[in-house]
Amino acid sequence: MIRTDKRLRLCTALLICNLIFIWGNSLLPGEVSGAFSDWVKSILALLFDSDPNGPSGGGLLRKIAHFTEFSALGALLCWRFGMLGKGKFPAFACGAAAACMDETIQIFVPERGPGILDVLLDCSGVLTGMLLMHLGHTYCKKKSLNHYSEE
Repeated sequence: MIRTDKRLRLCTALLICNLIFIWGNSLLPGEVSGAFSDWVKSILALLFDSDPNGPSGGGLLRKIAHFTEFSALGALLCWRFGMLGKGKFPAFACGAAAACMDETIQIFVPERGPGILDVLLDCSGVLTGMLLMHLGHTYCKKKSLNHYSEE
């Protein structure tokens, strides 16, 4: 990945924002987190014209949200470590550490608690984000090479 100071600063800023978002949500008490999940669920029900009290619970929505935010983290870590010329394993290790920290934070928050399955879900999100970033970078690189070879 091409490294420039501007790209490195942008990636670092996005990483910090992503971690603030992840850990900020973990600091919310269970009641507040549940109310927010219910609010998002009702918005989605309006958008997709479905029953907000249907079978899909707020727990599933929270799991999808965790997976998504950790996928974004994985993509950002892959981008940053790629620009620094580091391997994929250190990027994944940082993502796994962030997932462990996320669950550790929840030990100290009322009505929240840690879960090993949540760490595994978060780590699978990190891997997915890294894979998507790698595939996207490979595709763009091939497309760019094909473009230059046609000229």
